Amino acid sequence: MPTRYGNELILIARLLLAALFLVFGWRKLVDYRGTVAQMVSLRVPTPVAATVVSTFMELVVAFAVAIGLFTRGAALLMAFYTLGTALIGHRFWSIPAAGRVDGMDGFFKDLSIMGGFLLLVVAGPGGYSLDGFYGIAGP
Repeated sequence: MPTRYGNELILIARLLLAALFLVFGWRKLVDYRGTVAQMVSLRVPTPVAATVVSTFMELVVAFAVAIGLFTRGAALLMAFYTLGTALIGHRFWSIPAAGRVDGMDGFFKDLSIMGGFLLLVVAGPGGYSLDGFYGIAGP
């Protein structure tokens, strides 16, 4: 690790990246109907399946990232998932001019989060992780 506090910083990064998804994944779970309705409003072709997949990704896979379990694979899944949310949920190019900046904001924030997940794929879970503890993947 290039810095003295690399393991600590990777732990903080994992927790911060996962926090957003855990909060909204929980919301999706407790307001399942509302989430399906949101998927319908976004014109997702299979809103019920999309709700199930998004809830799983935001709770189970993000939790795996947070605790550092199968971190590289989970982070890669989250990177692809975040790209999907950017392309489906923040289509700024199809928003009228008045709301386009807000759509762009969400789109580029998703791309930035995706970058964080891709860094975890490369950097690995760090020493403070279940992967490190069980020797699943090198820190």
